[in-house]
Amino acid sequence: MCPPAARRPAGPRAMSVEVTILGAGVAGLTVASEITRRGGAVTLLDRTGPPGPHGCSWWAGGMLAPWCEAESAEEPVLRLGREALDWWDSHAGGVTRAGTLVLALGRDGGELDRFARRSTRHAALDAPGVAALEPDLAGRFRRGLFFAGEGHLAPRAALDALRARLEAAGVRIGQGEDPGPGPVIDCRGLAARDALPDLRGVKGEMLVLRCPDVSLSRPVRLLHPRIPLYIVPRGDGVYMLGATSIESSERGRITARSMLELLSAAYALHPAFGEAEILEIGVDARPAFPDNLPRLRRRGATLYVNGLYRHGFLLSPAMARMAADHLFHTTRPEMMDEDLSER
Repeated sequence: MCPPAARRPAGPRAMSVEVTILGAGVAGLTVASEITRRGGAVTLLDRTGPPGPHGCSWWAGGMLAPWCEAESAEEPVLRLGREALDWWDSHAGGVTRAGTLVLALGRDGGELDRFARRSTRHAALDAPGVAALEPDLAGRFRRGLFFAGEGHLAPRAALDALRARLEAAGVRIGQGEDPGPGPVIDCRGLAARDALPDLRGVKGEMLVLRCPDVSLSRPVRLLHPRIPLYIVPRGDGVYMLGATSIESSERGRITARSMLELLSAAYALHPAFGEAEILEIGVDARPAFPDNLPRLRRRGATLYVNGLYRHGFLLSPAMARMAADHLFHTTRPEMMDEDLSER
């Protein structure tokens, strides 16, 4: 077990807060960051150690796109997700605020109209407008939607930045899941099904491609009735391409159908992706509750932070803030479920 972090003065109550956090994915790292920022002492444990390919945070798109997500998500995703851009900028850096471009092929124009009706804070673009934003897509799309207020980050760099900042504050990531006595915040994701029986897995499959013949400056969402695609630039001709949402907790393989559909959608965006090099194939299962909204749940001395679904980087800052508020001030956060301590 790691030694507790050195405490920073933040008033008498903050000085008394010591907590063990289980799980070093995006939820655990953001919660640890909020608690240490307020002067609390944190022991951070993960059964597999620091962030890496074993965790679904590693395979995230890193899109900080609350207005786009509101097209299909419940209202709290938009309201709480708006905190994410500033939080990541101040805690990890590396946020690119270039907006999001949403497109549809001519035959799928109705999907673009539906997306526009169900979302806000976007500007309608004609073909010259699309070309002005992304010159390599000139002549390929007659219209689109631009969400100028959104951004994106590189998830692996962001996780590493949080870890480095925590280590500078005296917090190390220990390997294991035995918290010992005292308050515990459980951020184990899908592994917490042993205590949260209504948690389910939603499988996501993604690819990392190298395609130096295409230059994109921002995430692009290509709408399709069956499998919407998003492609996120990582720099130097590298792109993250994703992602499926399959009701399954299976975490080990990509299906031939998913691979075909992802690559076909990328080719439809730009034919040069047909010559792309596949650098990585990622598969994992995201933790989700029945309504796909996150929850804070308390059982005895343990507070569970879970259910981020496919909004891990977008919603973890707000969930971390609420968990820290509850820990320091014993408030009942907005996303707190009923007390389960007697179950």
